Amino acid sequence: METVLKSAQQTVVISRERPTVLIGERINPTGKKRLAAALVEGNLEIVRQEALQQVEAGADVLDVNVGAAFVDEVALLPRAVRLVMETVPVPVCIDSANADALRAALEVFRALAPEGKPLINSVNGEEERLAKVLPLVKEYGSAVIGLTMDDQGIPTTAERRLAIARKIVERAEAVGIAREDVVIDCLALTVGADTQAGCVTLDAIRAVREELGVNMALGASNVSFGLPEREIVNWAFLAMVIQAGVTCPIVDVAKVRPAVLAADLLLGRDEYAMRYIKECRKRAKAAAQA
Repeated sequence: METVLKSAQQTVVISRERPTVLIGERINPTGKKRLAAALVEGNLEIVRQEALQQVEAGADVLDVNVGAAFVDEVALLPRAVRLVMETVPVPVCIDSANADALRAALEVFRALAPEGKPLINSVNGEEERLAKVLPLVKEYGSAVIGLTMDDQGIPTTAERRLAIARKIVERAEAVGIAREDVVIDCLALTVGADTQAGCVTLDAIRAVREELGVNMALGASNVSFGLPEREIVNWAFLAMVIQAGVTCPIVDVAKVRPAVLAADLLLGRDEYAMRYIKECRKRAKAAAQA
């Protein structure tokens, strides 16, 4: 099962047989007051800097989200997508709950990369969302992230999350979207509020992998929200979810790339440990020059 994403310059293939693809999460104003304020002003310089820094850190794909209060997403999201595409060569993940903003950004993507293929973030099991987003996925030939939530919210059981994933895949296929172009996100919730939250997510990932066979994304850092020394929890959880079936986590790449490379090495996706060794040498060289 291969999900192919393309920019004007690069192709990224997501698959369990390949190294984990990292989707950079930093271009998102949620919890980032400085970025949110800049977006309200229409200032995209921070977006440009984040794009450069994330790709330098090893991001394979960049999520682009401008959804802050008082921001006109229909006007600003296409500007942000254009800037990112003109700044770095990697494919983009166009992230918005606003279908009109998605369409405007997809038009910009198509103009800059006529043969390209972006990732849309996201659709879910809500009927309204399915009706608005899936036609865009089909029309623009993109791939899409499917969140395992619906009108009742995020289910507390793996079985219900699997059922929503099944629904999303079936509805996508019914309108002519290939299964490989649906990337399921089984959703991570904080273990600080529910001790079993991580276990439910892991069980859902395994169930989706077994039944549907699709590629999977995950905003993995949500699992540690509210806890001290979050990075320790995030690193452990990332290794677990990658082993369970996640192929393209949405992460702060600079903070987690070493853990992901180690997980790929241990799962037999790094021949002779060459990627891991190369990264270690790069970090040692940077430390020596600091």
